Amino acid sequence: MKDAFGTPQSLLVLGGTSAIGLATARRMIARGVRTVWLAGRPSPALTAAADSLRALGPVVHTVPFDALDTDAHEERLGKVFAEGPVDVVLLAFGVLGDQAHDEADPVAAVRVAQTNYTGAVSAGLVCAGALQGQGHGSLVVLSSVAGERARRVDFIYGSSKAGLDVFTQGLGDALYGTGVHVMVVRPGAVRSGAASGRPGSGRSGSGRSGSGRSGFVTTPEAVATAIELGLRRRSETVWVPGSLRMVMAAVRHLPRPLFRLLPV
Repeated sequence: MKDAFGTPQSLLVLGGTSAIGLATARRMIARGVRTVWLAGRPSPALTAAADSLRALGPVVHTVPFDALDTDAHEERLGKVFAEGPVDVVLLAFGVLGDQAHDEADPVAAVRVAQTNYTGAVSAGLVCAGALQGQGHGSLVVLSSVAGERARRVDFIYGSSKAGLDVFTQGLGDALYGTGVHVMVVRPGAVRSGAASGRPGSGRSGSGRSGSGRSGFVTTPEAVATAIELGLRRRSETVWVPGSLRMVMAAVRHLPRPLFRLLPV
């Protein structure tokens, strides 16, 4: 439950080994969060992530969670909320896939879509319902600048994020006035050490590591800072870096023949 000053006391990270998720957890712990739940596939990486956060002082729990196992989402996540109120839920899981491989392998492409969109819709609705039931809380969803317009180099991944972005906006409208705050975060390419692209592995899913034009590459720490600021402002949309907002406003309206010529 939030303290008297409105500072979140509890955080649930879906994608418990996500670089962005962990950076956000560290930042929120420094600001007063006392309980953290890391939801992800059981693994040495998830255990290590939990241990690293415990060293900072909070109580940290791990929760078995697989984005693709949607039948188990309500039960697994329901147990978290049964332990007490959750102030902030951060949906940070996703996979980038491999565009060239996935174009030739529809099963692999579907796996990207199911993880990034179907799994996120399922988990998002479960958490939204629980937040609404407790009467307060924020749901933060990591989308991506890649979802703003289809690019040849990553349109399978981008389409999954586009769907997730529209879903999150609609969910925010549906929950408006209920006490539940919904915020979509659109980072550029995120440079981090995370290397796993397996479903449920906790990749940020916000851009290919080190890809993109240098001015629009960001870091997990920068995204975490933007998330915290957005929560304090109760923003509905956050761009990271902020300059992407104006850039993408222009890019969205470029004629397709011109857009195809851009080095993006």
